Amino acid sequence: MRDLPMPTFPFADLSAPAAPRRLLHRRETPAVDSAADKPRFNVVWARDEDDVRQAQQLRYRVFAEEMGARLTVPRGSPAGHDIDMFDPYCEHLLVRAPDGEGDPGPVIGTYRVLTPANARRVGALYSEGEFDLMRLRPLRTKMVELGRSCVHPDWRSGGVIMALWGALAEFMHRNALDTMVGCASVSMRDGGHFAASLWEQLRQTHLAPIEWRVNPRLPLPVGELRHDLTVEAPALIKGYLRCGAKVLGAPAWDPDFNTADLPMLLRIDDLPARYRKHFLHQ
Repeated sequence: MRDLPMPTFPFADLSAPAAPRRLLHRRETPAVDSAADKPRFNVVWARDEDDVRQAQQLRYRVFAEEMGARLTVPRGSPAGHDIDMFDPYCEHLLVRAPDGEGDPGPVIGTYRVLTPANARRVGALYSEGEFDLMRLRPLRTKMVELGRSCVHPDWRSGGVIMALWGALAEFMHRNALDTMVGCASVSMRDGGHFAASLWEQLRQTHLAPIEWRVNPRLPLPVGELRHDLTVEAPALIKGYLRCGAKVLGAPAWDPDFNTADLPMLLRIDDLPARYRKHFLHQ
């Protein structure tokens, strides 16, 4: 995804948001393998620069090496890391696999979370590089932006994502936040026909109310693509929709990541009862 054009805003040191992070209410508990009745992997929030670097290494593996994204990183960044100017202002959620002895091991899944307070510090959301989000202003005081979600290819059976979502839901609840927004990326390796067809399907069934609609700055040229294919939403997007998420408008084209990005919004109040019980124990 493209970075926002903010040439006057320097890349900050990763220690910059340390003070705001201590004010956030977070609880860390290991995800449990019910069959073995013991921790299978740990879900934790990054505490220091090393934690963040490990998340950035996973992102690089997935986005650059696996997906072929052309990443633009700040000068002086270590090789093999996906880094941008928003990272120092985000909370980084990590899932760690156990090592052979059951201790926390490598990072196998991650999300980053930009809180309302730190969004004000940066001056914008990452998504604003791709969409005009003017209509979401009334929601911003309790809205977080999710981004850079990825899971190691060896751990994509679904458990890691469910663990991440559980921690995110608890984070939202504990900090009195009610809205999550972000971009769900769809590969354009087929030229964009799948993405265009997916948008045509979702606009009929999961489009947000008009007062929350947003416009892409570089729209996917749906009219020039096949958009009549019968397609199934990728697992991550399907999961969002099951949780009550809405699509905010037409996809943007991200040439650097070679993806079509669907703007999506999920409000805690829209969580179906079964997910509310699972994630929030309500």
